[in-house]
Amino acid sequence: MSLNVGVQMDPISSIDIAGDSTFALCLEAQARGHKLAYYTPERLQLRGDRLSAVVEPLTVRDLEGSHFELGEPAETDLSQLDVILLRQDPPFDMSYITTTHLLERIHPGTLVVNDPASVRNAPEKLLVMDFPDLMPETLITRDFDAIRAFRAEFADIIVKPLYGNGGAGVFRITDGDQNLASLLELFEGLSREPLIAQRYLADVREGDKRIILVDGEPAGAINRVPAAGEARSNMHVGGRPEPSDLTKRDKEICARIGPVLRERDLIFAGIDVIGGLITEINVTSPTGIREVEKFSGTNIAALIWDAIETRR
Repeated sequence: MSLNVGVQMDPISSIDIAGDSTFALCLEAQARGHKLAYYTPERLQLRGDRLSAVVEPLTVRDLEGSHFELGEPAETDLSQLDVILLRQDPPFDMSYITTTHLLERIHPGTLVVNDPASVRNAPEKLLVMDFPDLMPETLITRDFDAIRAFRAEFADIIVKPLYGNGGAGVFRITDGDQNLASLLELFEGLSREPLIAQRYLADVREGDKRIILVDGEPAGAINRVPAAGEARSNMHVGGRPEPSDLTKRDKEICARIGPVLRERDLIFAGIDVIGGLITEINVTSPTGIREVEKFSGTNIAALIWDAIETRR
């Protein structure tokens, strides 16, 4: 069965194909005979009850420097597609939220992966708060006095934007660090959104494990080790990926979270685990599947397409 697949993503010309999960999903879809149509979020158009976008037929190949070809652009009714991959990266701002409202109008007639309403209602740093016993101590607030008190309580904390991504704006503030006031002033000037403060986990020096779940089941994992002198483990900022197996604790965490992901039809998710504690549940545009395949040979893109095809 050949499916017509829309891919809503960031500009394809600028992706790093060696580590891009969207690209892996496109390669697998193409190998299965599905037809790809590419567009970026700003091309969405809602007129009356008709949601459309200017899309371009897409052909991909796993060749650095020559990884895609685009056909002639055409304005297309998105309800005529079988599947849309919702794959642009955060930040999870009003633009992203609006995208979920628009795509919700055609889902599930056109299957949107992940479910746009669930993506909107389960941003990565909020959904995880449903599992407080699995997390480090965490505070979400815009009350800067509360953040100061949280630092006084735990001495060593991480402060970051609630809706950020890729390690951007993540700061480690230790006991006696005199930069907290200036940092909070900086955040105050940048946005009106809350911040997240979390007890620092020293185990991050051993790595921040990304576990990928497909349809609520663990499919593979990689460990991301921070660079020397760096508090962040994100690969965008120099974190080193290395192979990793699932521990008994990892499996216990997945067993708790998996049913919630299935209930919300979040087919593709990635959770971050440090020292046996979960810090985020990523559902907007999870990454890591190419690294998992490199280390273990597991083709997670194929597992994701298996799950999608059962719904079509």
